[in-house]
Amino acid sequence: MTVPNHMRAVILKGHGGLDQLVYHDDWPTPEPKSDEVLIKIGACGLNNTDINTRTAWYSKTVRDGITDAGGKDGFGEAEAAQGSWSNTKITFPRIQGADVAGRIAAVGRDVDPSRIGDRIIIDPWLHGHGEWHLAENARYFGSECDGGFADYVAVRAANAVTLQSDLTDAELATFPTVLTTAEHLVWRANPQPGEWVVIAGASGGVGTTAIQLCLLRGARVIAISTPQKTDILLGLGCTAVVDRASPTLEDDIRDAAIGPVDVALDVVGGALFAPLIGALRQRGRYSTSGAIAGPMVEFDLRHLIYKDLQFTGATITPPGLFARACRLIETGQLAPQLAASFPLKDLVRAQEAFITKSHIGNIVVTME
Repeated sequence: MTVPNHMRAVILKGHGGLDQLVYHDDWPTPEPKSDEVLIKIGACGLNNTDINTRTAWYSKTVRDGITDAGGKDGFGEAEAAQGSWSNTKITFPRIQGADVAGRIAAVGRDVDPSRIGDRIIIDPWLHGHGEWHLAENARYFGSECDGGFADYVAVRAANAVTLQSDLTDAELATFPTVLTTAEHLVWRANPQPGEWVVIAGASGGVGTTAIQLCLLRGARVIAISTPQKTDILLGLGCTAVVDRASPTLEDDIRDAAIGPVDVALDVVGGALFAPLIGALRQRGRYSTSGAIAGPMVEFDLRHLIYKDLQFTGATITPPGLFARACRLIETGQLAPQLAASFPLKDLVRAQEAFITKSHIGNIVVTME
């Protein structure tokens, strides 16, 4: 492939509102280091990390969820020094975007040139040496380094996972972040055949993927969402859909399961946290990977103590998890949930749509 010296890219200038995202059509094309490959990007999906990092929501001084205003305009109380998922400083300018699908256009000197032309998606967790679960030994693609809101990106060869698929680039770009997150979330909670799983945030990218992963394990799924999304979520295989705005949410969950549930998976937090915990059975398991409705929750510690509950967080994924999960894409056991696509130059518009959370699945930008 002929690689141009310059490319299109959307650059994040700093923390703040959508005005910090600037489109360029003459940004320098990166060159791969010795252990890297250069990817010609076909599409790149959006995820909550893009919004959280841009607004510095990860800062401990921010106590709200990602509201419409906060997601679009940023948070005045945010501390830039705590702007990343690991509460460390991000350097700018930065190209965001963790969810890349495309082809290898060039390779570094230590990479087998036969990989040129391979169709790939990128594993967004860039593990270093040492213990994989420590934040200092892990970087996130499109966060601590440049990502995929551009025509090209250079990434470590091991993170460019080759796969065979008839899916479009836009469909494949719905997977990387949601697949790593959902598989890790499910793995931590370990639902068993016949168990009841309730999923908060069921209609988003992580939620729809978690639904499929739980069903593959033989579990039964209750989705928490809005009534307008009921038919699609039932079509994905959920046994029931519970209205997230219900004043009797805990009781509604128990009614759907005809008793308490075994597992609660949560990417929402906020006001949904307490009903999820209340609906768990004795020795139930709760696993979370996000708090888009707010990180500050009220909690009766007696639930944890006297019900012998298990709480787990799911952020840094184990090495190899993504590559194994990609086999589910190749074999057709996981279906993409593509909600909408936008051209790269309309990334701001795509993020506005993403923030409203009215979609089911994931939103991507394409490089066509």
